[in-house]
Amino acid sequence: MMFDLTGMTALVTGASGGIGSAIACALAKQGARLALSGSNAAKLRSFREQLNTEFAHHDHDGHVEITCDLSNSEQVEELVPAAVDTLGKIDILVNNAGITRDNLAMRMKDEEWDAVIKVNLEATFRLMRASARPMMKARFGRIVNITSVVGATGNPGQMNYCAAKAGVVGMSRSMAQELAARGITVNCVAPGFIRSAMTDALDDKQKDAINAKIPMGRMGEGDDIGAAVAYLASKEAGYVTGQVLHVNGGMAMLG
Repeated sequence: MMFDLTGMTALVTGASGGIGSAIACALAKQGARLALSGSNAAKLRSFREQLNTEFAHHDHDGHVEITCDLSNSEQVEELVPAAVDTLGKIDILVNNAGITRDNLAMRMKDEEWDAVIKVNLEATFRLMRASARPMMKARFGRIVNITSVVGATGNPGQMNYCAAKAGVVGMSRSMAQELAARGITVNCVAPGFIRSAMTDALDDKQKDAINAKIPMGRMGEGDDIGAAVAYLASKEAGYVTGQVLHVNGGMAMLG
């Protein structure tokens, strides 16, 4: 089987959300053992139970969950050690969790800027830094950061979010250069419009306006992102590092 992750462990943040759960399912399906992280303990627990039922694997004791509030620096610092403690090692880190606090630049409050930078950029940096040490010791690692098409194109009303997502790309490329000689790759997956609870709430007119901008004429699914992450997490992707894989139905054709 290509992209087989049997025997590998993964920490996924924002794991109970739409895209996060699709990523977790994709990794579990390929045989990885997961530490699922998120801020909603009840949602996380029920998702872990679902994952253990659907993707029970003969060579590990089942998936685990670790609640973490990414806006709390102390909790963020404890997350990777807790994952290593529970899983025994960390092969794959997927920074998927993110928040939005949209507003036009002139109206954007300092708190809206700070909150988005703290969760989307700073927490990602802290988790990358923390996982680098165990990965360097093992001389193997896969870091995959979920960015966004708007990190490359910009988007009105999302100055904070776009800045954070663009920052994650720069950060990933720097770390990719620092860790490449140790068998560790660092890449980004940049989703376009992906169907989620948020997009389901839009009315038909709004959905049509979005689909008109996408050459494929439809939004993507969480599984499209899951597949991209599973590829970048695999041994086969060992020569791919510092890259941004855009998964957006052709909406923005970026190099």
